[in-house]
Amino acid sequence: MFTVYGMADSGNCYKVKLALEQLGLGYRWIETDSTGGATRTAEFLAKNPNGKVPTLQLQDGGFLPESNAILAYLAEGSPLMPVDRLGRARVLQWMFFEQYSHEPYIAVARFIMRYLPSDTPRRAELPRLRERGNQALAVMEQHLRREPYFAAGHYSVADIALYAYTHCADAGGFDLRRFPAVGAWLERVRSQPRHVPLQA
Repeated sequence: MFTVYGMADSGNCYKVKLALEQLGLGYRWIETDSTGGATRTAEFLAKNPNGKVPTLQLQDGGFLPESNAILAYLAEGSPLMPVDRLGRARVLQWMFFEQYSHEPYIAVARFIMRYLPSDTPRRAELPRLRERGNQALAVMEQHLRREPYFAAGHYSVADIALYAYTHCADAGGFDLRRFPAVGAWLERVRSQPRHVPLQA
């Protein structure tokens, strides 16, 4: 059985939970509040020196950090990862996009709005974060006007990776009504078997 060190309100941790649930894999969840310093203890840093969640404890006792690396590991040999070379590369393409062009803006805007006081100086970052986040959503919209999912024509871990923070982007001040193809895709993801909601 796997063990997940994660924070229930984190989109990156939610990715891992959603994949585990949809793959029907047994796991134990250990709630780990990164905002309260739980990932900076010596005990946790021995598991993940980068001091972040999610961190997956493997069945052999080893540890695997980084949400999208965990998704790729869990999806190996399952319908959530294409078997052909290009299909797998397309999955990775969108997972890299999520971490480089999407999450740093959409997730960070949500973090500022959700966790920081209303008078935080970091609110000055929001216009730029929303500009860049909307650019990422526009790229997704363009793709989803042509395709139902992000890779290989069917649901995969690329969709899980992008769904995690997109479906709650409104909490960061993004108006998803501007992106109808993204909205329709969100509904397709929600309709997948064994879907579980984010525990925000």
